[in-house]
Amino acid sequence: MTNAGEAFERLVSIMDDLREKCPWDRKQTIHTLRSMTIEETYELADAILHEDWQNIKEELGDLLLHITFYAKIATEQHQFTLGDVANDICEKLIKRHPHIYGDVKVENEEDVKRNWEAIKMKEGKKSVMTGVPVSLPSVVKATRIQEKAKQVGFEWDNKEEVWKKVEEEISELKEAITENDTAHIEEEFGDVLFSLVNYARFLQIDAETALEKVNRKFLQRFGKMEAHAASKGKNLTEMSLEEMDAIWNLVKLENKTP
Repeated sequence: MTNAGEAFERLVSIMDDLREKCPWDRKQTIHTLRSMTIEETYELADAILHEDWQNIKEELGDLLLHITFYAKIATEQHQFTLGDVANDICEKLIKRHPHIYGDVKVENEEDVKRNWEAIKMKEGKKSVMTGVPVSLPSVVKATRIQEKAKQVGFEWDNKEEVWKKVEEEISELKEAITENDTAHIEEEFGDVLFSLVNYARFLQIDAETALEKVNRKFLQRFGKMEAHAASKGKNLTEMSLEEMDAIWNLVKLENKTP
């Protein structure tokens, strides 16, 4: 196995060379890197969904490069060093795991999470919701908001209660639809989605992952439907809904075949 410390020092050395000698690397700023970092993060997320370990390793390397790059720029601007970044996260982990590095006792994962949030509040956080990025995808953000609320006890007792809330929100959405008020419909539709994300948590399902898997499944089946139509010399735009639905059901049946 590769020595992690030596490999990391090699990366830092290469970053120093690139920043000094490469016109492209020398030109980059924290702002020009931002969008590329977001893209690399999503590429890692895709690799994780596919459980593609080789690709996961590659994407982790890309993110590690970005971290090193940001730290290099910060060092140049006399803000902080890569060592500061590493030491700060070490100190944070030690401070927020008193059950490992102190004498605090915990019974389970939930105790750990509650302690984590309590420590953050003692550190000066003004709200338990501090730390939920504004730019998170909405489904992910809803999950994080609900998890944060849970850590202070603002949580349903069981999944049956949550499902009742889902049904209540669906009923309110139906009422809004009858009123034909677009703004109200949007609000109630959002409430339905939020309550479904909550229900997913109680089922121990990640709502974002579940939705993305359905997206991928739909795209795969739609592609096969297009292929079926093409094999008959047709384009989907030339077919009726009934014809397309028949092919769709055929594709679904094929996917269930061992």
